[in-house]
Amino acid sequence: MIRRLTASLILILTMCIPSYSAQNEDPVLKAWSHETKAATRQGDEEIRIKATYYSNEYVEALVASEAERNLWTADEAENYKYTLLKNLNLGETIPFHIDMYVRGVPIYLQPFDRHITLMISGKKYKPVDYDKRFNFKVLGARDGMVYFPRYDEKTGKDILTGAKELRVIFDSAVSHALMGGGDVVWLWDLTKDRGKIAGGRAADRLEADRLIKRSGKIADERAELQRKLDELNKEYKEINDRIDELQSD
Repeated sequence: MIRRLTASLILILTMCIPSYSAQNEDPVLKAWSHETKAATRQGDEEIRIKATYYSNEYVEALVASEAERNLWTADEAENYKYTLLKNLNLGETIPFHIDMYVRGVPIYLQPFDRHITLMISGKKYKPVDYDKRFNFKVLGARDGMVYFPRYDEKTGKDILTGAKELRVIFDSAVSHALMGGGDVVWLWDLTKDRGKIAGGRAADRLEADRLIKRSGKIADERAELQRKLDELNKEYKEINDRIDELQSD
């Protein structure tokens, strides 16, 4: 089971990601964001929502953009990439950034995970974690991270494997401005994701972290199985000892 991310982890991630106004200048970064704008006929209510998917290409472009802007060395860029990949929890989740602005009547999203859904290969998935600020009344600007599971709960397989597209569906019932057009649906074409996060020291460090974590989990499972096996062996011996006693009478 995927552990829920802590509030401090989400704060660290927010600190290591540059402002989205700066990202809008990069065409590659902009390509992986979708924005929806809507208002009531009277114009008294307005909502703008932007969803950004952290594709391989997006992450690579983000690191390159920050390295160029900050004049980083290769080592500094690798360290930033490692921190970004680790805090995005890409080994276990599919992360998105949600940026919204509400004018007029506030919207109430608690619990937020009931209003947003990921669809891949015909299956729907709910968030495993999200920025809890989305649970408070939204009026004005609000943004944060949303994390969906990377592995199917039943099969254990990476749900992105073989997928050609992914959709995020946002519930239109949360705002009068959205109701007329039905649920908001954002579509990303995964065949256009030409980036390759794998490789490099940052990716190797991340893979090592994942393997160490997995190794510890396997060790715990082995210990639990051994405990159960010891109990069964003890019970098996007691049963057979009693059978021998009964048969010897």
